[in-house]
Amino acid sequence: MLKQIFTWWNGETIGTRLYTSRKGKKVGEDEHGNTFYQTADGARRWVIYNGEAEASRVSPDWHGWLHHTYDAPPTDAPLPRKSWEKDHIPNLTGTSGAYHPPGSVMTPESRPRVVGDYDAWSPDN
Repeated sequence: MLKQIFTWWNGETIGTRLYTSRKGKKVGEDEHGNTFYQTADGARRWVIYNGEAEASRVSPDWHGWLHHTYDAPPTDAPLPRKSWEKDHIPNLTGTSGAYHPPGSVMTPESRPRVVGDYDAWSPDN
């Protein structure tokens, strides 16, 4: 209960919960467990995240519905998927699953030394 009063990044706040219970109509859920709502007239649409509030956890079809690009939610009219499309994954920057290239200070691997036509500048030259 205290977490909902004082934090906005872990799910819904008390204000959002009250507004959702009074005005919200549940539209659907996505594969990440996020729940999507809208008002009775469809003028306002919002998401209650399952866990940390991270916008990149909303898939493209739900993002389009939230921003009124599509009238029908993906539960009623899913977007056609192309054979080359990959599944949506959230942004992993700042997490343990983030990409760190070889040579990064965040990875134990070391980048191969540069050899060949590169000469490092030195002020004595």
